[in-house]
Amino acid sequence: MKTDQENLWTWLQLSLHDAPAAPPLDLRLHAEQWGRAGDVGVVAEVDNRDVGGCWMRLLRGGAGLAYVDDETPQLGIALLPEFRHKGHGQTLLMTALHMAREAGYRQVSLTVHPANPAIAMLERSGFEAIGERHGDRLMVARLEPLAHPAPQPGNVLPDVVRH
Repeated sequence: MKTDQENLWTWLQLSLHDAPAAPPLDLRLHAEQWGRAGDVGVVAEVDNRDVGGCWMRLLRGGAGLAYVDDETPQLGIALLPEFRHKGHGQTLLMTALHMAREAGYRQVSLTVHPANPAIAMLERSGFEAIGERHGDRLMVARLEPLAHPAPQPGNVLPDVVRH
């Protein structure tokens, strides 16, 4: 069985809908030594299989494509291809946003390729475009007040969302 750290490397690659137009990124800063103070993550499980994850990490000093300020964590989300377009991503994202709020974050940010079909889900979940970053949309979800209650994973997914 893969560990969450191993899965995170896989999901980080899957989350890149299209290679960014920016100079090559050091993606390690988004996942290396996962579980540091301030990291927030959720794993989606279906039939006892880890099928996706949503993670946030606070990167300071302008690091990362989705940098907004030193108090806003950057979010990544990915599902294995065969589990997309089935509602799993929405539940995963809403659970992660709820956890971010509980961790004391006031907002989270991400970048998304303009052709990524997940944009509609992000907008339904409260993300708003605030600019452009190297050809990608820079989006922020403000978490106070939380517009959506935390989903009850057992009521939404057939299996589990694990924190």
